[in-house]
Amino acid sequence: MAIDKKQVEEIVRAVGGKDNIEAATHCVTRLRFALYDEDKVDTELLDQNDLVKGQFSSQGQFQVVIGPGLVDKVYEEMIQITGGERSSKDDVKAAAGKKQNPLQRAIKTLSDIFIPILPAIITAGLLLGINNILTGPGIFFDGKSLVDVYPAWKDLASIINTIASTAFTFLPALIGWSAVTRFGGSPLLGIVLGLILVHPDLLSAYGYADAVNKGTVPTWNLFGWEIEKIGYQGQVLPVLVSAYLLAKMEIFLNKRVHDSIKLLVVAPVTLLVTGFLAFTIIGPVTFAIANAITSGLIYIYDSYAALGGLIYGGLYALLVITGMHHTFLAVDVQLIGSQGGTFLWPMLALSNIAQGSAALAMMLVLREKKMRGLAATSSVSAFLGVTEPAIFGVNIRYRYPFIFGMVGSAIGGVLLTMNNVQATSIGVGGVPGFLSIFPDKWGVFFIGMAIVLVVPFLLTVVFGRAKLRKEDQLTAKGGSASGITSTETAAGTEMAERNRSAAKPGNASAKTIEVMAPLTGTAVPLEQVPDPAFAEKQMGAGIAIEPSGNQVVAPFDAKVAHVIKSKHAVILEHASGLQVLIHVGINTVSLKGEGFSMYVDTGDRVRAGEKLLEFDRTVIENAGYPLITPVIIPDGQDMVERVETVTGDVTSSQNGVLKIYLKG
Repeated sequence: MAIDKKQVEEIVRAVGGKDNIEAATHCVTRLRFALYDEDKVDTELLDQNDLVKGQFSSQGQFQVVIGPGLVDKVYEEMIQITGGERSSKDDVKAAAGKKQNPLQRAIKTLSDIFIPILPAIITAGLLLGINNILTGPGIFFDGKSLVDVYPAWKDLASIINTIASTAFTFLPALIGWSAVTRFGGSPLLGIVLGLILVHPDLLSAYGYADAVNKGTVPTWNLFGWEIEKIGYQGQVLPVLVSAYLLAKMEIFLNKRVHDSIKLLVVAPVTLLVTGFLAFTIIGPVTFAIANAITSGLIYIYDSYAALGGLIYGGLYALLVITGMHHTFLAVDVQLIGSQGGTFLWPMLALSNIAQGSAALAMMLVLREKKMRGLAATSSVSAFLGVTEPAIFGVNIRYRYPFIFGMVGSAIGGVLLTMNNVQATSIGVGGVPGFLSIFPDKWGVFFIGMAIVLVVPFLLTVVFGRAKLRKEDQLTAKGGSASGITSTETAAGTEMAERNRSAAKPGNASAKTIEVMAPLTGTAVPLEQVPDPAFAEKQMGAGIAIEPSGNQVVAPFDAKVAHVIKSKHAVILEHASGLQVLIHVGINTVSLKGEGFSMYVDTGDRVRAGEKLLEFDRTVIENAGYPLITPVIIPDGQDMVERVETVTGDVTSSQNGVLKIYLKG
């Protein structure tokens, strides 16, 4: 398809002109800009441009959705028009990062560090929950635990506890690995640094308070300088600051030490200097700061429990929208490490359930079948601890369910804090969150769970139905909230019915193409994809698959129209000319092909079920990118009349996920 140069010029003008573009690149679907001033963007002009399928700003980047197959041509034309230099994804990302304020950058940094280690923490939390069930007194028997009544289970519980507590015992090693990686250093050195801080020769941080009271804290004597010989188990700040220093020192030495002696100099010097500073300055100072922060939180919790529960419980969903909720992972870990439990995590679990309950209630309010399906599936996700689909897909869109979800979680937060409900671990949210709670507080937690299930649900249903009745009354009087007359509504309904009738599968004039599942997993609506370009169907209709495997196969006999350079996406062309985009993961273009193996090239012919590519789930998950894979029918294909989707569990090449009806 030829590109209209004038339309590309309008895109440049709409983003503020070439002088407003600091850096620009593109991925398989969109242009990505780092702009000097986003206030200069003319969104209306972009909306009027036929090339533009959508637009949004995310993490300092302004993104203009063009669609696969066209975006690279638009980018090339834009470079010629502006005379600018081609930029890489990292160039734009770095330029965009400079636009974020210090708080946003700090939040993003913490998020980048803690998200990759979440799988280990969640696993530890689940296993600790099982251990709680086995060893908690009063759960099954009055005043006794299961292992007290059945001693044969005692050693099994002990093994489970050992496995579960490992992630928390060696938490500095996990943080060291992730933090040093984030700061640009060697991950292996980060692991070693973390292990140094919890070496068995050191006094455990858990026994530090008792040793101080008894006057038995061991010390090193460096020529008269007494240094406490303590470890930093369960601590966050000491390893974070040390990891930053280690990464920067390693980068500094790598640039200045000759290649022939790097192995003998860089790693030994980096670890020795960083380790020494960690024990002498960084550790003691950050340990004191961390304890001061913890003491402050405990004071507020003890003195103003109800107020704290009301604020944190009620506003946690807002933190999810801003991304600031990742910041509190470090706080939870610090509280568990120093106090043995956190009072924040139980409120998070109730907030998950509250937003899920509000989304579920929308099933009884909404009339549109597709949105009702989204409300149902996203509520289940929220009940299991992942609220983004419910919040972004349903609740924020209609506003009032989001607000009622916050009301319910605020009430639940007050109940939990007033009854000192705490969690022994983090990572398990939603309904399964009770596994993280101290067993003697399960009763109160279940009452809180009932509150966040009932209150948001009832408020959403009552208000939503009242709102619908009001809109129906306005329509009956000859108008509507959107300004559409009843005559126009009736005409539109009649036309829609005619269109539906004409496009039935049995109609001989409509040729259909069935797209089989290219991956094994669970097919979900596009609205659940955590990316506006896909979720809002700015590029076209389709489906998304949460993969359980790691292979992508051809969903039909096809020609490979385009293989994306970073190997994370491929465009296939059916014999009819229909093109389909398969895009593995979200923002996986940033991996530059790492973790992906492509088995086809542009121009190849493939049979249905033939392997197209493989991906390493661990690499993608550790980088913090979602694995959910959109399968898109790109807009602009005039032959497409309509697209039907099928959700649920699917097996590659065995279940259909899309049915495309072609015109004529």
